[in-house]
Amino acid sequence: MSAKITIIGAGSVGSTIAYTLAMENSGASEIVLIDINKEKVLGEVMDIAQGTFFRDPVSIVAGDYEDAKDSDIVIITSGIARRPGQTRIELTQTNVNILKDITPKIVAVAPNAKYVIVSNPVDIMTYVFTKISGIPESHIIGSGTILDTARLRYGLSEHYKIAQKNIHAYVFGEHGDSAFIPWSLTDISGAPMERYAEIMKGTMDFEPLDREAMTEYVHKAGGEVIKRKGATFYAVSASVCQLCSLLLASSDSVATVSTMMHGKYGVDDVCISTLTLVGPEGVKCKLSVALTEEETEKLHQSANTLKSVISQINL
Repeated sequence: MSAKITIIGAGSVGSTIAYTLAMENSGASEIVLIDINKEKVLGEVMDIAQGTFFRDPVSIVAGDYEDAKDSDIVIITSGIARRPGQTRIELTQTNVNILKDITPKIVAVAPNAKYVIVSNPVDIMTYVFTKISGIPESHIIGSGTILDTARLRYGLSEHYKIAQKNIHAYVFGEHGDSAFIPWSLTDISGAPMERYAEIMKGTMDFEPLDREAMTEYVHKAGGEVIKRKGATFYAVSASVCQLCSLLLASSDSVATVSTMMHGKYGVDDVCISTLTLVGPEGVKCKLSVALTEEETEKLHQSANTLKSVISQINL
């Protein structure tokens, strides 16, 4: 499928998403990059466009909101990073205000698009966009814990010395400190994780997995990158482009993305990541899977963490 994809925000994340979409067989035939900094966005587009000789033809332009007309997918990455001394609530309100400015401008020209929210804090931003945009909930998807899930699978693949595609493991909850791993859902090559280690004993022996250490790795992975290079953008770009591929596919797939909850697991009126069926029609549904009592409680705690923030911001 050839698709028109608009990206709002030409910072490190937005421009890397544009580059990845332009250079990979992503299904994008037309890319529009929008940013308040006109010179910056023009420079990014020039740099990307000059390399498109090496792939199938793709149009990429530095545009404005009217250029987003008839977009199939709109990706929102706009926002600022946390400044020294700034509280989480202050940062959230600032980025909510940016989103409130963007929303009426983009939905006026692209009312039928699928919207992928990437701006942080992504669960709050997805919730706000859902409440103020008038776009059907099935067409609004926060990137949620799709990257956290990828980091988890990478960590497990390193531990068990097996390809990530053979691992089914997920991160639920907010994209933040209250995210958790529902270990009861984890399997490797069709076997429960602990059983896999037993099956492979004598062929490949593994140290017992430290679940707390793996959870800490997932929580801190992004921060470790930021500490060393100032920002994360390659992995998040890859995860967002994968999500776009799901939206342009011919069938549905399961992903841990942030969408509005309506009572699943006893959670309501908050956007949070659980297993979600996503495809060409957008969000089909949240899947109901059997969680342990402890995992369900962790999901409730994560939802309450987000609701606490929502209660303190001006929508």
